[in-house]
Amino acid sequence: MDTTGGGVARDAAEVADDARDAAEELSQRVRRARWYRILVGAGLCAYGVVHLIIAGIALRLAWSGDGQASEQGALRTLAGTPAGPLLLIMVGIGLAVLVPWQALEAALGHGKVAVEHDPKRRTLKRLSSASRALVYLLLAASAFRFVGGAGSGSSEDSITAKLMTLPLGRILVAAVGIGVIAVGVSQVIKGSRRSFTADLVGSTSAAGRAVGVAGYITKGIALALVGGLFGWAALTFDPRRAGGLDEALRLVRNQPAGPVLLTVLAGGLACFGLFCFVWAKNAKT
Repeated sequence: MDTTGGGVARDAAEVADDARDAAEELSQRVRRARWYRILVGAGLCAYGVVHLIIAGIALRLAWSGDGQASEQGALRTLAGTPAGPLLLIMVGIGLAVLVPWQALEAALGHGKVAVEHDPKRRTLKRLSSASRALVYLLLAASAFRFVGGAGSGSSEDSITAKLMTLPLGRILVAAVGIGVIAVGVSQVIKGSRRSFTADLVGSTSAAGRAVGVAGYITKGIALALVGGLFGWAALTFDPRRAGGLDEALRLVRNQPAGPVLLTVLAGGLACFGLFCFVWAKNAKT
């Protein structure tokens, strides 16, 4: 009986296993490197700055109705300062260095979860890392566009309108809304259960954990509102009802006691920004 095919298949599998082992070993060396931890910490600090600015804009929006309380609005605020281009470059570089961190985690990370024999949980964590890498990449690209004066406002409406024109477009928009709501709910759960501490190494103060709880819960609520707007747009077949973080926060402001509620949300977003500095100091790489 000819076993040549089986032998080739085994050789290919062994080569693939060797390559994967070599890649994981290299990734472990990189993760233990001091320069790598410094870069990750700098990036998380940049991410924290963005959220602190969003919180400040949300607070202004609560009481004056002025400002765009979103990532784009935060970057536009930086661009309007005297040192705008320099600050944007620093933030853009900081966010950009987070991309390979989370991309590496998505490809090879969360090995401890695998050791615990929970492949489903590891897959979810790797998907989460992949989505984080995408968010960091988009924010970094936006920061660099603002440096060149090419930054633009929110484009959620136009994107939703284009989706609506596709076959099954309303279903796609509804799926986006459900996905964003699911992420928001997961953030609320992560904050309430304090499971974000799994992303940290070393000891964390009670204050650090407290701002993490408040930050994750608030950000989760905000994301759930964004997802709800997309879902409402799908139900009403009106892309103008969709929107991003700014539209979601404006919706809160227009409710009874809206300014007070939005002030609370602004405080929570500020907590997330502060937690990013705690995360930067204790990031598990």
